[in-house]
Amino acid sequence: VQLQASGGGLVQAGGSLRLSCAASGRIIRINVMEWYRQAPGKQRELVAAITSSGSTNYADPVKGRFTISRDNAKNTLYLQMNSLKAEDTAVYYCKAEISSTYRPGLVDYWGQGTLVTVSS
Repeated sequence: VQLQASGGGLVQAGGSLRLSCAASGRIIRINVMEWYRQAPGKQRELVAAITSSGSTNYADPVKGRFTISRDNAKNTLYLQMNSLKAEDTAVYYCKAEISSTYRPGLVDYWGQGTLVTVSS
């Protein structure tokens, strides 16, 4: 099983970006999917989470600006980021709880990270 994150880049403050994270492999089921971020010199923090049924949860700093979503048919997670601020600059990682034919129990898998840089 692999998670491939994409969509990062350089954007001006106030701009928007959309991150994607595609899961591949012999997947049976994907449970919770999450976005984390890690800014330079800081610990990795949870940004947003979404369950398999579509319930969402957001960290306070991104509420009202970021939207997490998923396409279960495509095993893909998204993060729409609007009104970006300089403090949103970080490497963004996706994580998913996945059951696969290799490992039938739910296992956490991480994507490789995608860099988001917001210039002020």
